[in-house]
Amino acid sequence: MTESLEARVRTILAGVIDPHTGKDLVASGALRGVGVAANDVSVDILLGYPALSAQAAIADAIKRALEADPAIAHAAVSVSCRVFAHEVQQGLTPLPGVRNVIAVASGKGGVGKSTVAANLALALKAEGASVGVLDADIYGPSQVRMLGLTGKPDTKDGKRIEPKLSHGIQAMSIGLMIEEDTAMIWRGPMATQALQQMLGETNWSDLDYLIIDLPPGTGDIQLTLCQRIPVSGAVIVTTPQDIALLDAKKALKMFEKVNVPVLGIIENMATHVCSACGHEEHIFGEGGGARMAAQYDVPLLGSLPLDIRIREQADGGTPTVVAMPESDLTVRYREIARKAAARLALRARNKAISFPKIVVQNT
Repeated sequence: MTESLEARVRTILAGVIDPHTGKDLVASGALRGVGVAANDVSVDILLGYPALSAQAAIADAIKRALEADPAIAHAAVSVSCRVFAHEVQQGLTPLPGVRNVIAVASGKGGVGKSTVAANLALALKAEGASVGVLDADIYGPSQVRMLGLTGKPDTKDGKRIEPKLSHGIQAMSIGLMIEEDTAMIWRGPMATQALQQMLGETNWSDLDYLIIDLPPGTGDIQLTLCQRIPVSGAVIVTTPQDIALLDAKKALKMFEKVNVPVLGIIENMATHVCSACGHEEHIFGEGGGARMAAQYDVPLLGSLPLDIRIREQADGGTPTVVAMPESDLTVRYREIARKAAARLALRARNKAISFPKIVVQNT
């Protein structure tokens, strides 16, 4: 009887779809254990991505699905989260102190990529992850302003630098080392070397995710970075406008060529709602992100509106996710963050850092 009821529970859970991965709880590997006592069952679910704001809803959905079966009198459901390290490009090793690197890219400038990157990092933090941000735009660093960072980076040994802390996340940018109005007149190799030094010589501390705000475009710097930096996944930011989509597709193809999985597309500035009359309009076109996602068989992680508050809050050093934690805008950012992390959770784990280092000593 116990075995048959346990099998029944597993069958039911195979029909419960995780809203963030799009996979059922059994196929995605989220089911960790089933307990049976008479007509009562207990279920242990482990999500491979941060989901603080969704855990209760997922547990409730599982409980309702189980208790709808007449053979089950009561179901106790435990849902927890743990972020694992996932595979990177062949031949590269993960960064010390960083489980996963997620690149945020766009084919062109002006689509709000940096604002999305900052809010994505803060949304992952709000969902329970340990997060860092690397501003990889050497020529136009903006994360210093957006995250409200001040002062030069510190060093404890004269060799490695300490990341700045802002709103609970670790951050590093070339903008911390130069004056705000200083132009970086560097050729590509110099910029690439500076970025690699910032990435490799920063004391990142136990990060689940390091968000890299890539410079716009698909040139030498972007390609070199994608070949030398161990990236677990990438997110493409675009607007619905046809011109932006053309360049976003180039960014997607670049990641394909260097074997970096694209976790999804974020459609920014999808609509504009007039603050005076409430009229909503698709000023940059409609459905472009969804069409691109369908064309390349990658998920559309979500759409964000053109909203003056997002711009004002980023300019003021307190991005929307922190400035308005209960707002509809923040709800969107957090859902996008969960979906991106969940897509990464479906990827193979990085065995290079899955096991602790074991030292055998004679005692």
